Amino acid sequence: MAPLHTEPPFDPETLAFLSRPGLNRLWESARTRLERSGLRPTGTLRLQHLDPQEREALSLLLAKPVTGPSATIRLPDLDTRLRASAVGRGLAATLTALGPPLTDRRAARDATTAERDRLWSEAEAALAATPLADQPWAHQWLTDIRRSGTLTRRPSTSITQAIQTLVTLFPGTGPAPAPAPAPTPVTWGRGELATRTTGSAHGLDDGTLLARLVLRGIALAQDVDFPTDAPARRALWRRASVTPDEVSSTVLTYGLRPTGTTWREAALRERADHHLETHLTLRELRTLHLELPSRPRVHVCENPRVVEAAADAGCTVPLICTSGSATTVVLTLLDTLAATDCAFAYHGDFDWPGIILANRVMGRYGAEPWRMTAPDYEYLAARTELRGMPPLPLVGTPVEATWDAELAPTMEALGVALHEEAALDLLLEDLA
Repeated sequence: MAPLHTEPPFDPETLAFLSRPGLNRLWESARTRLERSGLRPTGTLRLQHLDPQEREALSLLLAKPVTGPSATIRLPDLDTRLRASAVGRGLAATLTALGPPLTDRRAARDATTAERDRLWSEAEAALAATPLADQPWAHQWLTDIRRSGTLTRRPSTSITQAIQTLVTLFPGTGPAPAPAPAPTPVTWGRGELATRTTGSAHGLDDGTLLARLVLRGIALAQDVDFPTDAPARRALWRRASVTPDEVSSTVLTYGLRPTGTTWREAALRERADHHLETHLTLRELRTLHLELPSRPRVHVCENPRVVEAAADAGCTVPLICTSGSATTVVLTLLDTLAATDCAFAYHGDFDWPGIILANRVMGRYGAEPWRMTAPDYEYLAARTELRGMPPLPLVGTPVEATWDAELAPTMEALGVALHEEAALDLLLEDLA
């Protein structure tokens, strides 16, 4: 809708009359109604629970007595009244002059819908111009994205880049004129693929909208479920011959002596024999044979200091560190060991984030609590106090420990947070 013509400002007397507090509710209600109705003065307003000040102001404005606790006002009549009075302009112009400017919300909504429809039409045309046009899964992908409401604003760039990425991954999906040997699939690094299709090496990073769109397309093309966690997302990338970054994140390990016969397992055994910690990448985990002899109980800690102390003390028990959070590479290692029937024992920080992490690890792997019960906490808290160490306040939202119903109430009662270092000597005794 075209903007209203600029009206001259009200003279001081008219402005004072229209700005009196008794008319505030009227103007607010009228503004809301006009913005919803295309700036046209239609329908009625009903103001209830009028106070004396409002009744007086409305009586003067409408040129008729308002005496009851409520008033019904027809907006066409109000518009006519304003034009015929000293105000000299209609309701929309009056509200604009009183400020702020009116917004035609209906027109804005219609314009947004029309623009979105246009952009989706462009996306459909872009898909139709690619080899994916003959693939039912590609059209289903585009339909699912639109229905899901994933893209609520200007989908053009994201959809275009997603289509280009899928075409790059599935270049030969159109109908072949004659049978031919299947081409050797091209393997892409995810950063390389992102640079090719978006101009940025991080365009397909985990968690980005574009990555989710492309993975949804890959899942449909491969007829598999959409991944719900990071390991599954990495596996789906690999199904499409895309190699995620598998070297930048590592898991800290100590004392792993796998039975495999390649140089990789031999290197781990040698490092364990020399009491050296090892950082393993996702790439290494995919090639290692990690079955351990006699399927021992593997201890899992939260803080790297525990691994360092275990190495200094020459401990021999296998130990894995989450380094504060169970990232994809940590879970991948634990999943691999769990598949070989290893049992786990877990220790972490006695604070609420520590309990959250412990719940996750214990719940996923059925790990035993490793000096992580209410009596363990009480003992450590008392020992810390006796040693004269400054207490660390326990802050945040309490979290129930799934393995010990008494732990969270005990922590709340004492109000002290304890990091793993407080139990370091006891943990080393268990690892010796």
